[in-house]
Amino acid sequence: MDFPIARSYLFVPGNRPDRFTKAFAAGADAVIIDLEDAVPPAQKADARKAVVNWLLMGKTTLLRINGARSEWFQNDLELCAAPNVAGVVLPKAELVEDLAQVRRKANAGVQILPLVETAQGYSNALSLARAQSVQRLIFGELDFQLDLGMHGDDEELLAFRSQLVLVSRVAGIQPPVAGINTVIDDLERLRAHTLRSRRLGFGGKLLIHPKQIAVVHECFQPSQEEIEWAKRVLAAAAKSGGAAVAMNGELVDHPIIAKAETILQEAEHYSGRHL
Repeated sequence: MDFPIARSYLFVPGNRPDRFTKAFAAGADAVIIDLEDAVPPAQKADARKAVVNWLLMGKTTLLRINGARSEWFQNDLELCAAPNVAGVVLPKAELVEDLAQVRRKANAGVQILPLVETAQGYSNALSLARAQSVQRLIFGELDFQLDLGMHGDDEELLAFRSQLVLVSRVAGIQPPVAGINTVIDDLERLRAHTLRSRRLGFGGKLLIHPKQIAVVHECFQPSQEEIEWAKRVLAAAAKSGGAAVAMNGELVDHPIIAKAETILQEAEHYSGRHL
C-alpha cells in the first residue's frame, strides 16, 4: 500500500486568515483553505489576498477554488500557480476540460481533487478520475442531494458512494473522500458516518472543525480487534506454509492473507511502530 493517504481534510475559511495557523496545527492530514462556500461574494478578493500572504510565508497548502462556471474562477486560477500550492480542490467538477484549465495554470506537480457534487459530474466521474494530475475524487454529498432533489444520506446515496469507489479503483487513483458532517458536536454521528464510509471503501473525509479530527483518524485506521485478527491469520498462514487452511472455522487463503497484511501495514504506518 502506498502511504501517506490523507484521512482528514480540514477546511478553513479563506476570509479568516486569523484561523490559518490554528488549522494547520490542529493535526489533520491536510488543510484546505476554502475560497468557495465559506467566503461571501463581497469578500472573495480579500480572501485571495489573505491566501497570497499565507503562501508567501512558505506554507504548503491545498486550495478549494470557485467553480469553473463562476465569476471568480479565473482570478482563483492565478493563485494555483504559486509554488506552495500542493493541491487544488475543484468544486462542482463536471468536465475534463475544467480540470485541464487548472492543470495548465497550476504549478508543476500539483494534485487535483475534483468535487463530484452534481448529476453531470457524477455521470462523468470515470473521465474525471482518469484525467491527468487527479489524485482522488471527493463526494460533495450535500450539493449532490440538492442537485438531484434527494432527501436522506444513508441508503439513498449508497449506490452513488459505491460507484465512486469503483470508479476510483478502475482509474487507479486513491480511494475517494467522503463529505462533511455539518453538526460539529455530534461526534457519535460523525463516527457512524465515517465508519460507514470506510466500510464502503472510502479513504478519507472532509472536516469543518478540529474537534472532528481524532474521531476520523480513529475510524480510518485498523482497530485493535482487526489487528489481532490479522496476526492470527498470518500465524495460521505461516504454519500452513501458505496453503489454504481453516482458522476457527474460517477459510484462510490468499485474499484473506492479503487483507491481513494490509491491515498490519496500515496499523504500523499510523502507530509508527512495528507490530
